[in-house]
Amino acid sequence: MTTDAELIGRSLAGDEEAFVEVIRRHESAIGAYLARRVGREAAEDLLGDVWVAAFESRKTYDRSFGEARPWLYGVALNRLRHYWRSRPAEDLVPDVSSMANGWDPWPAVDARVDTQAVLRAALTKLRPEEREVLTLVAWEDLTVADAARALRMPAGTARRLLHQARMTLRSAPEVAALLTDLNSVKESK
Repeated sequence: MTTDAELIGRSLAGDEEAFVEVIRRHESAIGAYLARRVGREAAEDLLGDVWVAAFESRKTYDRSFGEARPWLYGVALNRLRHYWRSRPAEDLVPDVSSMANGWDPWPAVDARVDTQAVLRAALTKLRPEEREVLTLVAWEDLTVADAARALRMPAGTARRLLHQARMTLRSAPEVAALLTDLNSVKESK
C-alpha cells in the first residue's frame, strides 16, 4: 500500500488524485475530531478548510513520516484555533435547545451524560497543552510521539504533559468519585 508520504510526494509532482486519496484515508478521523471540538455543523465547514490548508501546505510535510494523520491533526488544530479566535464568545456555546427532543430517559443514558459532564468539566481544568496531548492520545488514538508531531513539540514534552494531565485528572475529586462509582457498578455485576 502506498504511504501518505508517497501520495503527498506524487501530489507535489502534479498527480491531482494523490492528495484526494490522502483525504479519503483520513476524512473520517479528522471530521470526528472537529465534531468533538465544535459540533457537527461547524465541523463540516471546518473540514473543507482543513483540506485546503493541508493541500496548500503539503510541501512542508516531512515525508520521512509515512502516515500523515498526526500532521493533519496539527493542521486541523490550527484551523480550530483560527475558528475560535474569529468567533464572538457567545457563538462558541453550543445550542442545547434541541437536545430535549428525543431525550432518552433511561438511567443508563443519564449516567452516561453525567459521566460526560464530569469528564468535560475535569478536562477544562487542564492547561490547554495538557488537554490537547491527552485528547489526541485518548480520543484520537495517536501515540504520544504522533501527538507531539501534531502539536509540533518534542516527544518528551508531550510525554510530560500527558503524565501531568493524567495526574491532574486522577487527583480531581469529581473524577475520583466517578471512578469509584464505576468500579462499584463493575463489581456488582
